[in-house]
Amino acid sequence: MRGITIVGLGPGAPEMLTLEARATLEQAGEIWVRTRHHPVVEALPTQLTVHSFDDLYETSPDFPTLYRDIAEQVVTLGQRPHGVLYGVPGSPWVGEATVRLIVKAASQRGLHVRVVQGMSFIEPVLSALKLDALDGLQVADATAIAARHFPPLEADRPALIAQLYSRLVASEVKIVLMALYPHDHPVTLVKAAGTPDQQVLTCPLHELDHRADWRLLTSLYVPPLPAPASLSAFMDIIFHLRSPEGCPWDREQDHLSLRPFLIEEAYEVLHALDCEDVEALREELGDLWLQIALHTQMATEEGAFTVADVLATVSQKMIRRHPHVFGDVDVSSAQEVLRNWEQLKREEKKHSESPHLLEGVPPGLPALLLAQKAARRAAALGWHPPSPEELWQAWRQAPSTEVLGRLLLAVAEEARRANVDAESALREAVMRLAGEQQVPSSGNDAP
Repeated sequence: MRGITIVGLGPGAPEMLTLEARATLEQAGEIWVRTRHHPVVEALPTQLTVHSFDDLYETSPDFPTLYRDIAEQVVTLGQRPHGVLYGVPGSPWVGEATVRLIVKAASQRGLHVRVVQGMSFIEPVLSALKLDALDGLQVADATAIAARHFPPLEADRPALIAQLYSRLVASEVKIVLMALYPHDHPVTLVKAAGTPDQQVLTCPLHELDHRADWRLLTSLYVPPLPAPASLSAFMDIIFHLRSPEGCPWDREQDHLSLRPFLIEEAYEVLHALDCEDVEALREELGDLWLQIALHTQMATEEGAFTVADVLATVSQKMIRRHPHVFGDVDVSSAQEVLRNWEQLKREEKKHSESPHLLEGVPPGLPALLLAQKAARRAAALGWHPPSPEELWQAWRQAPSTEVLGRLLLAVAEEARRANVDAESALREAVMRLAGEQQVPSSGNDAP
């Protein structure tokens, strides 16, 4: 009868076929398999005529196209009077993109789909590693990780990465993982889990792609880091501190009481940067992150927003304001990027009835930083300040607060044009002055 039957062929060993899968195969006369490169294919019942889609692997430009083409052919075969039996490695619902595409397309065409479950690769891998999947295990696809710049994993939870089938994929996965894990973090390859050819090999992360003997049915186990090292673990600590069982001091704080700490931590980060002290920077960034987490937790308590809302908002903003990276806009320089950024910000603020030059800029910023932000926006509107030399002469002739302010603004604009951070430049000059001048000690703190 018309329709599609999808059968999971298990992780590799014929004895791991489910009873339902075995009965389905024994009653069929023909099967289409995604690939012949799976141990069970050679052990299929002899009455079965076996077809495969291996030829598409040679002609498809990428995996999404390959999976779409396979799904389309399976759905077409399913419209025959006797339908089609389609076999996939492992479980149909674990790492099988074609199955999701087939089910969706079949639903749109009114075709019935029956899914015969199979054991996934996960069970024999867990057995080989002696792991419990419910102990925080994360499961990901190697090709999906290789396509990213940062791994979608929490480093303090175990991770299992499937379909690490080639040295090239292993190399790409390694590079992405090293953005989160130490280069010498021990990782374990599990090859052909649950078959007589099973191998379990451990190596440092940076040596992951040094091997040449790659094969299908290879998974990578990444053990957790020994200490809490994820956003969820950190937020759990913060929520605990604010809970009834937490810290009395933390429970007493609110957004306003924490304002001085937020400012202080931001300046300590700047100091670590000025000193080029990497160890201090690591610690101070953590302290700054603590302030962000506390404010977010308080907002969650109030029902205002959650940490997911904060991350979603800033993620969407970064994507929206970088159309030259995430869209189809072309730019030729960093200056053009800045112009586009300001234009996008203006478009976002169109709802404002009376736009202001400093709209969205905190007025409490340090004066030189505030000056450069204002000057950049004003320059985009055609503003040209008097030269610092001209204003210096005016200051020498008639010193006043107004002239000095205009002089400092002009100097800040000159620094901006030269791509110099005026605030940092002045801070460094003050630090040099402090280092050069020896203040005589006395018991009298004169002002």
